[in-house]
Amino acid sequence: MAVITCIADLKELHRKRTPKMFFDYCESGSYTEQTFRENISDFAQVRLRQKVAVDMSGRSTESAMIGQKVAMPVALAPVGMTGMQRADGEIKAARAAAKFGVPFTLSTMSICSIEDVAAQSPAPFWFQLYVMRDEDFVDAIIERAKKAGCSALVLTLDLQILGQRHKDLKNGLSAPPKLTLPNIVNMATKVQWGLEMLGTPRRFFGNIVGHAKGVNDPSSLMTWTAEQFDPKLDWSKIARIRDQWGGKLILKGILDAEDARMAADFGADAIVVSNHGGRQLDGALSTIRMLPSILAAVGDRTEVFLDSGIRSGQDVLKALALGATGTMIGRAFIYGLGAMGEAGVTTALEIIRKELDTSMALCGERDVKALRRENLLVPEGFFDSYA
Repeated sequence: MAVITCIADLKELHRKRTPKMFFDYCESGSYTEQTFRENISDFAQVRLRQKVAVDMSGRSTESAMIGQKVAMPVALAPVGMTGMQRADGEIKAARAAAKFGVPFTLSTMSICSIEDVAAQSPAPFWFQLYVMRDEDFVDAIIERAKKAGCSALVLTLDLQILGQRHKDLKNGLSAPPKLTLPNIVNMATKVQWGLEMLGTPRRFFGNIVGHAKGVNDPSSLMTWTAEQFDPKLDWSKIARIRDQWGGKLILKGILDAEDARMAADFGADAIVVSNHGGRQLDGALSTIRMLPSILAAVGDRTEVFLDSGIRSGQDVLKALALGATGTMIGRAFIYGLGAMGEAGVTTALEIIRKELDTSMALCGERDVKALRRENLLVPEGFFDSYA
């Protein structure tokens, strides 16, 4: 592909260059994938209001997220197994984000460990926590994140029970991949991916292997993981984690106005309006539909970010114009990583910023912080067609 112009171009390169099980892991939702699809299609229903004969010079996409200056209000979302999309993927993504000037969020289920990323990232990053039944493990990983200098804790609330993703089951998803005949045949066609993976020792879940009790190899890891997500996670446990962390806290996985109100009452520095990219509750509404009701519930008591469905700078613009203070991208940067490594993540960010800047100008705005509802045209009943 000679010229890369959009995130879809990176997605196609990612598909060609990454083993099927890992591309499918990225590009899938739970059950029928209705929510996965509507996260994208609902963004498309929101249109932009063009304005002309206005001064479009001196534009800026700079903003802030939880007090951190950002080149644009976009953070890299936590994505599990990023280091299987490309060797040392979390390190490469963190470097690209730091150089670009946006936050990177490391997943609990990363291949590169907290310590690996901290040693090689030029800037502090956010750490995402899944709450496990093993409280000693949770306590220890929080302390590890603090020691590594992580600047915020992103606590995911919508994965107490794992949603079923048909593609992952059919592909036998694992890290490292099982050497079945179909996997071997497929991986043999991904030469660059294979050579890079052979050149790194990071092929397991680095935050877990050697840190969780009894987890020392892939088989024990998979058993431990399947049993560990804590179905009893509630506000009392969240309070315990908040108090132990003691720093900036972002609550991710909010899709209901009442939950958002409780998170604001709780004192979260930010919440993320998210349905886990359509990978958990299939049939839930898209995040862009739910955003206004959540904003109305919390007012100015907490920052509100949005993820799930963002594939362009125009999508970012739409979320900000509706009132979000920031956004997070997952698949969009993973496409870039799988396509071209660190350079691909940078390319994805450059594409989104250029689209955001150009579209903002053609909407008659020069400052990303000035975007507002009047910049949009929304179908009648779009936000209140469900009850």
